[in-house]
Amino acid sequence: MSLYKIMGFYPDNIKLYEEAFLHKSSTLGRNNGKQANNERLEFLGDAILDAVIADILYKHFPDRNEGYLTNTRSKIVQRDNLNRLAVELGINKLVVYATRLSHNNYLYGNAFEAFIGAIYLDKGYKKCYQFIENKIIKKYIDLDRVARKEVNFKSSLIEWSQKHKLDIKFDLIESFNDCDGNPVFQSEVIMMGKQLGIGTGYSKKESQQQAARMAMKKLRTNKKLLNVKSEEK
Repeated sequence: MSLYKIMGFYPDNIKLYEEAFLHKSSTLGRNNGKQANNERLEFLGDAILDAVIADILYKHFPDRNEGYLTNTRSKIVQRDNLNRLAVELGINKLVVYATRLSHNNYLYGNAFEAFIGAIYLDKGYKKCYQFIENKIIKKYIDLDRVARKEVNFKSSLIEWSQKHKLDIKFDLIESFNDCDGNPVFQSEVIMMGKQLGIGTGYSKKESQQQAARMAMKKLRTNKKLLNVKSEEK
């Protein structure tokens, strides 16, 4: 699988893409005791992907409110979907990782985000935007269908906490009215005695879903949180 076939254009700095596909478990990135991997590019790509998709959704749904747009973006960038996109593009065939790493739910999705970060650094925001819009959104994602799809972040988070035998609870922080007099709710999710997410919505359910979404993203990106349970034993 060539990069040109995936992107539709030739890269300028091939080293950026090599780094994007290099998982930290691989020994290839070790140089003088330092370990090169795709985590920094993943961080950058995550932010770029969020920004581009937000812009595309803003234009595609001109009459929808912030909550609707946020929910739709969350469905697009959720881990299962990014993993699927990585396989569709053929990125999974380019990822370099240790053979002992038998199972990692985030491996290909993380590489996909790192790949976006590499395109941004190599070609700039405009070219990266065009790639996401033309090669990803238009080809693999039906925005209207995704917007209608129900994704229960709260249930997924509860299932995760039960699997790892961790206590979890959702609390209402406050409720108030917006400028039009509509009730707004703000909820938090508490796990391991820590606040992992805050969400706002026009119903308690919506606010809890947003809090759960933030918590899931934080658990994915902050490796230290995942080690809390093992450290307490």
